Amino acid sequence: MLLLGHRGAFRYAAENTLTAFDLALAHGCDGFEFDVRRTADGQAVICHDERYRDRKIASSSYESLSPTGELLCLQHVLARYANRSFLYIELKDNGLEGVVLDALRDCPPERGYVVASFLPNVLEQLHALNSKVPLGLIARYSRQLERWRQSPVQYVMPKYSLVSPQTLELLHSAGKTVFVWTVNSQRQMRALSAAGADGMLSDDTDLLCRTFGRHAGQGGRISS
Repeated sequence: MLLLGHRGAFRYAAENTLTAFDLALAHGCDGFEFDVRRTADGQAVICHDERYRDRKIASSSYESLSPTGELLCLQHVLARYANRSFLYIELKDNGLEGVVLDALRDCPPERGYVVASFLPNVLEQLHALNSKVPLGLIARYSRQLERWRQSPVQYVMPKYSLVSPQTLELLHSAGKTVFVWTVNSQRQMRALSAAGADGMLSDDTDLLCRTFGRHAGQGGRISS
């Protein structure tokens, strides 16, 4: 089972930062999830929320958002982690598909990755542009989860509250890999592992790794 940090080591460091990503790996995770948004000038920046420092990302240029360059871009993350981490790349916006595919072509992750989204049209566009890219559908609600049947995805990422042994059996029988989010209690971690989850995201990366006997700095090698 893959152990993944949610926005890095979210419980221990500022989300979606190099510090959080490094710490998730130091705790023993195989990789981490991070969020990507599109700026007005077409940059793929790493941020969960629609706004960064009170500016709306979609209507702002990268330079206006980050005059000193502190806001991470996808290229920064790929350059730093492509050879040592499984990367769960969540796209929050439309219009990023080409930028993301170009970045992945220029710096392909060596330890596996998935490009995921809540937005079915984003996944369909990615698939149309490159059918070989591993894609994942994220679901918070049951109606979103049902879309996996029509989506061109290899991965399904349900919220933990949607997951039962029967759900996992159904998805596995359809050949899907299942990553569950965001799992922060040891009881839930153990139950979902026993039920057959293929990957697990947690804010508490230290607890996640200790629960499964993963020692700091000993993330496993992943294949996509």
